[in-house]
Amino acid sequence: MKLYTRTGDAGETGLYGGERLGKDHPRVRAYGEVDEANSQIGFVRSLLPEALEDLDAHLAAIQNALFDLGADLATRFGGPHEAKVRRMGEDDTALLEAWTDRYTEEGPPFTGFVLPGGHPAAAALQVARAVVRRAERAVVALARVEDVNPEALRYLNRLSDLLFAMARWLNAREGVSEPLWQPRPSSPNS
Repeated sequence: MKLYTRTGDAGETGLYGGERLGKDHPRVRAYGEVDEANSQIGFVRSLLPEALEDLDAHLAAIQNALFDLGADLATRFGGPHEAKVRRMGEDDTALLEAWTDRYTEEGPPFTGFVLPGGHPAAAALQVARAVVRRAERAVVALARVEDVNPEALRYLNRLSDLLFAMARWLNAREGVSEPLWQPRPSSPNS
């Protein structure tokens, strides 16, 4: 089987079920942003110290869930293959909330706004968080024009919180100071 199909050469792609859409359609943009978030989390995992097996396992589970979320977004309600897709559910979001609570409790106290940085994997988690926020905005845009599983949006919202908590926990675990926001002094012209 060849990797390329040439079916997208005219700027269209296929949804699950065969419907063709422009690659700039809000639905395609939404699941494409989720794919980018998934790739960024894979990059994070490549930077993790080996001793962080729990964190790696959580991120692996998230990557699999993001694949499901992409399929959820790529499959319209009532489509011919909808029964084959596992839609995101409340249990998926609840799991992220439980993990967020754990990493927050085990992490450092919050003392101010945190800048992305510190350990390379923690910095990459912050990039993943920003990419997830962009995916969330793309799903919001899609939901304005088409039906979307509301749990997809909640999942992405919680995921960005979790990635933030993980980054802070990782910096503390590795003994790396996390950079804090230092407000700039007022401009003399203001």
